[in-house]
Amino acid sequence: MPEELLFESESDRSREEIATYLRTIADNLESGSAITLKAGGDEVTLDPPSRPTFEVKAEREGPADGAKELSVEFELEWPEDGEAAGETGELEIE
Repeated sequence: MPEELLFESESDRSREEIATYLRTIADNLESGSAITLKAGGDEVTLDPPSRPTFEVKAEREGPADGAKELSVEFELEWPEDGEAAGETGELEIE
C-alpha cells in the first residue's frame, strides 16, 4: 500500500516541551477530541477512533562501525473508514 505523508515536523526540543506536546495529545485522546498538528503553514487534523492500534518501538540505528542513534516511537493507527481491530497485548510504560 503506498504511503502518503500528511504532515511532518522534526526539531530539537527540551524534554519539558516534548512532555507538553504528549500531554496535549493524551488530553485530546482522553476527551475524545480530534488532534490538530501545525507547523509553519502545514496543518492536519486527525480524529482517532475510540480504540486505535497503539504501537511502541525502541530502536538503535546507524552504521555497523559508526555512531548509533536511539529512538522511541509512539504510533496510533486506524483504518480511515472505521474502527481499528488490532490485537490486545499487555504494555507497561514506567
